[in-house]
Amino acid sequence: MSVIQVVGLGPGDMSALPLGTMQQLQSGKPLFFRTYVHPVVEQLLAEGLQAQSFDHLYETGESFEKIYDQMAENLFKAAKDHGEIVYAVPGHPLMAEQSVQNLLNKSADRGVEVVILSGQSFVDAVCTLLKVDPIDGLCILDGTALDSKQVRPTLHTLIVQVFDRRVASEVKLTLMEVFPDDYLVTVVRAAGVSGEERRETLPLHELDRLEWIDHLTTVYAPPSSEPEILKRDPWQVVNLVRRLREPGGCPWDRKQTHQSLRPYVIEEAYEVAEAIDNEDDFALAEELGDLFLQVLLHAQIGAEEGTFDVRDVFGALADKLIRRHPHVFGEQAARSPEEAERFWEAAKATEQVKSEANVSHSDRQTESTIFAKVKWSQPPLTTSLALQRAASSVGFDWQDIDGVVAKLREEIDEVNECLQVGTVDHEAVKDELGDVLFSAVNLARWLQVDVDAALNLANRKFLRRILAVEKILRKSGQDFGMMTPQQLDFYWNQSKAQEKTLPIED
Repeated sequence: MSVIQVVGLGPGDMSALPLGTMQQLQSGKPLFFRTYVHPVVEQLLAEGLQAQSFDHLYETGESFEKIYDQMAENLFKAAKDHGEIVYAVPGHPLMAEQSVQNLLNKSADRGVEVVILSGQSFVDAVCTLLKVDPIDGLCILDGTALDSKQVRPTLHTLIVQVFDRRVASEVKLTLMEVFPDDYLVTVVRAAGVSGEERRETLPLHELDRLEWIDHLTTVYAPPSSEPEILKRDPWQVVNLVRRLREPGGCPWDRKQTHQSLRPYVIEEAYEVAEAIDNEDDFALAEELGDLFLQVLLHAQIGAEEGTFDVRDVFGALADKLIRRHPHVFGEQAARSPEEAERFWEAAKATEQVKSEANVSHSDRQTESTIFAKVKWSQPPLTTSLALQRAASSVGFDWQDIDGVVAKLREEIDEVNECLQVGTVDHEAVKDELGDVLFSAVNLARWLQVDVDAALNLANRKFLRRILAVEKILRKSGQDFGMMTPQQLDFYWNQSKAQEKTLPIED
């Protein structure tokens, strides 16, 4: 089998090359350098070593992916022609060296063995220069494809492939999504190359102003413990929530259960909706955070109980997004929002069929009926409307609106009957009031009135009028506590009368 011996040239000092690497370089086998632009290569060529390089491919203007593919093709052909060749790359062959990864990925199909000779990487040299211990947590990222979501501010971060000031500018802008503009970073050039090492610590916003940035440059962002930085890291927030639930944490948070938190999930969702209605972006960001807190609290409780954790939540969401978007992550094509929605609903239907085996016995009373699609997790008014629409679809409905109105009056009368007894039965009142509300929703359905919008209108109307009463009282130096019920009723009617002569603003 043909063989490609891959050797690393280290950071740039020939005296640091391992003996095995030197033996391969001087073996007389066909030798290929990824690039001549490296201090060790310059020394080897000066000593008369014969070799070829792939520098000409970089001059074609093609993408790195295409360049590395072409390198691989040339190397495989050379290995087939000569039986065994040597391919030398800067640094360590398996450290930020995509051309070697290409060879490894394709070698089996090409019938060529790729042998890696270990050596010193630029990481060794950079960490030595900066006096950084990688055991504290080290993240190595590619400057040409840097994404702020990759950056963890609690880790030592080395950003490599910072070839020029253009890449440095992109790195700067990306890091500024995580760190403040004046965060101190260190730029290192030619680490490990005796007599050529250079480093400079400067504010992040000045990163791309250095004129000496080149192919030997690495950017180092030190870990931060600043709360203002860490609080924007999602995983730090996860840790904060976990701390709230730990011994010595918050007594209120530690006491909560899935059931006790249920009202807060609904409350926070409504507050998000209110911020959207008010077109208040700052409030929306805050309210989304409050809603996300509920997600994290439930995930933490699940983790403590051993049922699920926040990664399971993220995983389930990712799976669902992929399943329900076959036109994005699969072979389907959606040419319109309506077609995309059909894919979504079709995926939901498939999921429903698969989940039927997990339906509990208590829930099977609605299985295979017109009520199976009613979501009991909806707000109660919405659920009432869904039930009534489902019943109406099979003919279970009043013949006309008179029957609907009569039913509402009947239910109100039954509430009155509950109140006539000596001791009020609160459970009975709750039951009858539920019937009143259910009948009111039915009336709204018959009148084609959005019940939530109608109730919201009433809420706003009440608030508007009570604020008007409060304003009247303040003008006269009084407050609610000083008024009799009759006086308050007078002012209430006065505020209603004023509305009839003024434009109403909701």
